[in-house]
Amino acid sequence: MATTIPRTELPRHLRGRFRRDPLMRVMNAGLSAWMWAEKFTRLPAVDTGEHPEFIELAIAERVAVTDDGSVVALTFVAPDGGLLPAWFAGAHVDVRLPSGAVRQYSLCGDPRDRSRYRIAVRLLPDGRGGSAEVHASLLPGMRVWIGLPRNAFPLAVGGFNQPLSEVRLIAGGIGITPILPMARRLEAAAVPWSLIYCGRTRESMAFLGELEQYGDRVRRHIDEVDGPAAVTDLLNGLPKTAAAVYACGPAPMLDVIRQALAQYPDVEFHAERFTPAPVVDGAEFELRFAKTGETVTVAADETALDAILAVRPDTTYSCRQGFCRSCVVRVLDGEPEHRSQALSQRDIDAGHFLPCVSRAQETLVIDL
Repeated sequence: MATTIPRTELPRHLRGRFRRDPLMRVMNAGLSAWMWAEKFTRLPAVDTGEHPEFIELAIAERVAVTDDGSVVALTFVAPDGGLLPAWFAGAHVDVRLPSGAVRQYSLCGDPRDRSRYRIAVRLLPDGRGGSAEVHASLLPGMRVWIGLPRNAFPLAVGGFNQPLSEVRLIAGGIGITPILPMARRLEAAAVPWSLIYCGRTRESMAFLGELEQYGDRVRRHIDEVDGPAAVTDLLNGLPKTAAAVYACGPAPMLDVIRQALAQYPDVEFHAERFTPAPVVDGAEFELRFAKTGETVTVAADETALDAILAVRPDTTYSCRQGFCRSCVVRVLDGEPEHRSQALSQRDIDAGHFLPCVSRAQETLVIDL
């Protein structure tokens, strides 16, 4: 037997108010016009990132931010004095050095101040040369090409139904750079937070003066005084539920924090590494260079980028962690195993592949 569903109408008083209220009539007309126009609106094309956008900025200031001079902070401004693209705590920029090398550095200024960007770079004598070039070559008055801000380490607090009892910030050495804007943001948002800042010596720790404004929210752990930091030092006093940890520092420090927090599933963990993560669940496969026919074997515990560099040492790369896209190559044949979120579906469909982190179970033919 069929059931007739009665037609639902607005109550008479609401229907009558709508007809008499001029403001409601204008709002309804505007909504209808917007919905009609939306049908003819096309979203801008998504940038594939193959040619990242750079802007030319001037170095306005260079200052040592550690007592031993091992870390310098550089401030960049627009040559015309204009506003710079917005960024958020945890973001980094690509810096194109005079040699042509591109390196990533965290923004460590105030996201609310769009008149300037600030980075800080520690001199690493045994590094890949980027920090040495920054310290030796980048001086006030010079112009440098800077990539638009990107964020692989966002501060994700304050979302719907996300009651956090505390955010624990942990910085090891130069890992203070992305953490510093997070402290500013949490303080401004009145979110309970604390910071454990670890360094080998007091003289090598950056931005200690800026951190003094936060009083006992910030605790310093100096290895030469307190000994190497244990995980109990880093997580002491952290609530076991409704808390979050944001950490940046050496891989061993991050590993012990991750292992300890595995016992507390209600605590969020967000981290950024100094160095590439080790290969996990890798299998040996081959890369074939389409232009030369050359074949290289990628070991189970080796990245495809390392295998390429062994025979092509001039190959372009930078972050080695799957977010800067400097090392991208195109796959002509084979099925890649993508292990990065930096590629869109459009990129993947076009055959793009990041050899610094992604792999395969079979031979890949690449456009080299």
